[in-house]
Amino acid sequence: MIKSVSHVQVSIPVGSEDEAREFYCNVLGLREIPKPKSLAGRGGFWLAVGGFQVHFGTEAGVDRAKSKAHVAYLVEDLEAARNKLIAAGCEPQDGIPIPGYDRFEFRDPFGNRVEFLATVSSDKI
Repeated sequence: MIKSVSHVQVSIPVGSEDEAREFYCNVLGLREIPKPKSLAGRGGFWLAVGGFQVHFGTEAGVDRAKSKAHVAYLVEDLEAARNKLIAAGCEPQDGIPIPGYDRFEFRDPFGNRVEFLATVSSDKI
């Protein structure tokens, strides 16, 4: 029935698009893609990660820091990603170990939980 996942939506505060672009495009290196004209006036923006999309939508009155909801990004170099986030003022926290991955999580500037994972070689499992 379901073939794949098209996109995920991440909530950001109303009016914070520029700050979110700064973090997600400039710090994390994601690429912005155009929103359809029919949705352009609704705020937010869209990003592409490989063949997947992350949509950022604006919402007021949401306490993102209390949510476990998150997007998990697979990265090539977990330690380089951790160091870049620390330099940007984030506080990475080690995640509970799971087989086949090293991982950590952090909160974006709006309180959204974000996870970074890297596959580990089979000899480390």
